[in-house]
Amino acid sequence: MSLKSTSLFLFIIILNSFLLQAQQRQVAEFGEPTDLEISMTSFPKDPEANAVVLFEQGKNHFKEVNSRYIRLIKEVHRKIKVIDAKNFNGGTIEIPLLIGKRSEEQIKNIQAITHNGILKKYVSSDQIFNINQSKDYKVTRFTFPDIKDGSVLEYTYTIESPFFFNFNGWQFQNNFPTLYSEFISEIPGNFKYNRVLKGGRKLDIDEAVINKNCLYIDGYTPADCESTIYAMKNIPAFKSENYMLAKSNYLASVEYELREFLDYSGSKNSFSKTWDDVDDEFKTDKDIGRQLNNNNFLKKNLPENILTIPDDLKRAKAIYTFIQDHFKWNGKQRLFNDVRVRDAFEEKVGNTSEINLALINALQGAELDAKLMLVSTRENGLPTTTYPVLTDFNRAIVLLTVDNEKFLLDAVDKEVPFGIIPFQNLNGKGRVMDFKNGSYWHPLTPHKKNGYYVNTQLKASEEGLFTGKINEIRTGYVAINERKQISNSNYQDYVNQKEKSATIKITDLTVKNKTNLEEPLKVDYNIDLETELIGDKVYINPYFFETYFSENPFKSDERSFPINFGYPISTTYLVSIDLGDKYKVEQLPKNKALNLFDKIGQCTVIYTENNGKINIRFSFNLTEYNFIADAYPGIKEFFTAMIDFQNQDPILLKKI
Repeated sequence: MSLKSTSLFLFIIILNSFLLQAQQRQVAEFGEPTDLEISMTSFPKDPEANAVVLFEQGKNHFKEVNSRYIRLIKEVHRKIKVIDAKNFNGGTIEIPLLIGKRSEEQIKNIQAITHNGILKKYVSSDQIFNINQSKDYKVTRFTFPDIKDGSVLEYTYTIESPFFFNFNGWQFQNNFPTLYSEFISEIPGNFKYNRVLKGGRKLDIDEAVINKNCLYIDGYTPADCESTIYAMKNIPAFKSENYMLAKSNYLASVEYELREFLDYSGSKNSFSKTWDDVDDEFKTDKDIGRQLNNNNFLKKNLPENILTIPDDLKRAKAIYTFIQDHFKWNGKQRLFNDVRVRDAFEEKVGNTSEINLALINALQGAELDAKLMLVSTRENGLPTTTYPVLTDFNRAIVLLTVDNEKFLLDAVDKEVPFGIIPFQNLNGKGRVMDFKNGSYWHPLTPHKKNGYYVNTQLKASEEGLFTGKINEIRTGYVAINERKQISNSNYQDYVNQKEKSATIKITDLTVKNKTNLEEPLKVDYNIDLETELIGDKVYINPYFFETYFSENPFKSDERSFPINFGYPISTTYLVSIDLGDKYKVEQLPKNKALNLFDKIGQCTVIYTENNGKINIRFSFNLTEYNFIADAYPGIKEFFTAMIDFQNQDPILLKKI
């Protein structure tokens, strides 16, 4: 039997052993991988996988430590099979630990082994490091030694936590395929947690029982516990896809949030609040609420010519521009700590909240209706909307109302115009903190007009050479992206980025409205285009310039997650080619048109030839920007055809 056949045979045995035990729990003894796990050399079910999680188990429970102190105990055991060591990037383990003002989480009983056949290499205690990341948390880090193809990496540890709210839960899905993942919880009856299963996968094991007398506290009646076992089997690796929201929205996991705790003196501690509770607390919170009481300070520091602008909208725009220009972002994103508006204003440097809270204060000081809005950025995940989970939010922006029209504002980025929030904020809904009438959810809607317009004028010059000029106009998010690219490049680097191939030469490039954010961004330049002359014939690809979609972002056969472009997009390319007396048209591509889902997406290309001039108009419009995963086949087909329009239809000319 060949090595490949042997690997497949062993994989089938391992997989069948799991399938035969469906609805049965799996067990593993630390330090003793099975012969099948050691012998496994491939994973045919996912040939791209460079590792497989063979077994993982988490257990959260409570126990008394150090004479009547209750601690949350988290135990973890995990085994990983390395298939391709060269491309495996999971050999370093980081375990986060929370730090409080008076106490912190402690990690204990760390054991880690690299198994290579019968050989075992332990991670020694001097190879385990504790690294402070901030005042709020640290990580324990170690790296497995001697990782090879076929290694089994195994580790276990225990966390002792004084923070009952930091129950966390369990993530069943990993970056590698997972054969078995289990989470056990034992929760005394005096603890109440909200819990939610995320990711759309069903549990293979879902058991709950009451264990009598599970927690003993000296001097008190033993507590009963709800004991649950949640497990999933044969979970595919999580693979990110283009145009998706945060990974955390889709990972198979179970999350817990502490709702209520009854201590042993009989006092009830409520952790799950209503939004009314949150509104009241925000008013006096030193890092948010009190920082909204700087109206007079900001008003005194605004230029007088701004405060005297009679039109509310023009006054608001002037204030936005003033704050945007005044501050330099320090690169820090803060929300519930380290927010000091006055200090930041005087130093002209601030974090995200300091800048946007200064904007709120300035707008309110100028007698405008501006409110704080809490958002969760795209990479941070969608916020929970059923009840307040403040840790879901990581950014503060502004909701401004002028003459019943609402504007979302975020003054941190220098390239973002008034009335547009940065792309990373386009993530479902935000919570508007209206302290008079009560907070409420408000959609984070993108700017509607996001366009890319290109007008190209070419003329046949020398043999095989066409010269001319290109005018580009960008609006909305398309303009923001280009302004950032210009800001991050010097002139020559920017020109080089636009010269897509050696056949193109750009000269005399100019940029208009780089800092005038209210106007469209314009980039103009002259161009020389060299074409390939074969005998007396020339082929021209009319889309030699930069296009918004230069390749199809959707190449997979299937898709698991919704598609989110963030905003609608419209592109138009006009190309005029003057053949003069040098060429005549041998062949023009055919006109084409296609629609996506009741015309929410359209793509057309029209070719005409008249009096020695060729005119081309290419239009692409996408009016919707959020699609369910089931729409993927249609979207893939639409983008495939659109890219083909650009790449597979050259113009054939014949020399006169």
